Amino acid sequence: MNRKEDSRIYDFIWWSCARFSRDSLNPTRKIQEKVTAVCKLLIQEYGHVIVERALDPIGELVFTILSQNTADVNTKRAFGALRSRYATWDDVLVAADDELAGVIRSSGPFRVKAKRIKAALSEIKRRTGRLDLSLLAEMETQDAMNWLTTLYGVGPKTAAIVLLFCFEKPVLPVDTHVWRVSKRLGLVPSNASRESTQNLLEDNVPEYCVYSMNHNLIRHGRTLCRAQKPHCRECFLAGHCDYYSNLQDR
Repeated sequence: MNRKEDSRIYDFIWWSCARFSRDSLNPTRKIQEKVTAVCKLLIQEYGHVIVERALDPIGELVFTILSQNTADVNTKRAFGALRSRYATWDDVLVAADDELAGVIRSSGPFRVKAKRIKAALSEIKRRTGRLDLSLLAEMETQDAMNWLTTLYGVGPKTAAIVLLFCFEKPVLPVDTHVWRVSKRLGLVPSNASRESTQNLLEDNVPEYCVYSMNHNLIRHGRTLCRAQKPHCRECFLAGHCDYYSNLQDR
């Protein structure tokens, strides 16, 4: 059984238990309505933003691996150094491990990331005969997700970023902000994993909102729904927020 199937089973159990909630005879519909309301309010506040990315799919994959557990400024510095040092992705693939690690040193755990980058590039070339991900465009979304997540060092978030921004697949990457805000609002269970959160949001977010939802939840998490001392009283989502409702009940 793969990770996606495990997560689906978890989601089914959660929704099944929720069926017996005294305040909801149809929890799935209730959650979908809540998600839709939140989507609309986020768009009203932040706009229907479709984030444009200038990177090719391989570049997006490498950039996202570099961004894992790393501040944006350090990710950009490491990616810039990598692109300045190597003319092509094939040059990155054949680079010495220690050399590549030194080039991306600003990205944090640079040796681990160098290994992940080279392993992913090597497997892509083995499967396709070249460093090219264009075959993902013709795949069904779940098939493309499975294809990417079987690459070494590529998890659901990294795969979702590539599929959303390079191929406009209806997937929703879950970073720390999306994860935190979704749980506080009650769009997913409070103990949901990142992967389970991604599955539930993708099931319930209207397709027209998928492309802006990631950007808007991240922005909301950075400005109002912060990890420490969230600005709940100023939040335009307070009326839909379980976290705020629980504060009021204390």
